[in-house]
Amino acid sequence: MSETIISLRNICKRWDNKEVLKDINFDVRKGDFVAITGPNGGGKTTLLRILLRLLKPSDGTVTYYYDGVPVNELSIGYLPQKNLIDSKFPISVEEVIASGLIGERLSKAEIAARVAEVTRQMGLESHATAGIGELSGGQLQRALLGRAIISRPRVLVLDEPLSYVDKRFEHYIYDLVAELSKTTTLLLVSHEMSTIAGMANRHLIIDHTLTECHSAHHHVHYECEGEI
Repeated sequence: MSETIISLRNICKRWDNKEVLKDINFDVRKGDFVAITGPNGGGKTTLLRILLRLLKPSDGTVTYYYDGVPVNELSIGYLPQKNLIDSKFPISVEEVIASGLIGERLSKAEIAARVAEVTRQMGLESHATAGIGELSGGQLQRALLGRAIISRPRVLVLDEPLSYVDKRFEHYIYDLVAELSKTTTLLLVSHEMSTIAGMANRHLIIDHTLTECHSAHHHVHYECEGEI
């Protein structure tokens, strides 16, 4: 079995005495491609934020590992479900993408090359110097995806990556995710399980509790056959 890189133990989260997550126990292993689904309001995004240590659980622990040893930090790229960028903020597409390299020890030339490469990957070459206020929702989503992958993180967390993206680019993202999964541990939340489920090796259903599903298909996005 592959090594554990993130371990969640006895995770609970309450908001105003309402239990959003209850008794979540789950290990992310190196090389996993985890597809996560569940009903709206079931706690999927809350769980991701806890896993990323952006939100403290009411109970339980999140532990990161490197080569089997607990560590304080882990290289994680994150595409949030809803972007929080103010469209009036004076920042360009390539600056958004480059912000994913903050803290990386790279030369200016290396940064420029990496930004140019990812800008091309995202199909945003013609918008590289454009301000984010000039972008469509799908173009901004692609810029934010570029920011998430540019540092080549060990773990990539994508919360509804297809939001706002047009159908043409949706197929490109499927191909990109499939390629990334060869070298990167992936956690991906999506309601589009038909394609994602075929690429993932693990399937979680989050509905306040966690169920790992071993069904080959999902008739409904929060139901499962063959669950344990």
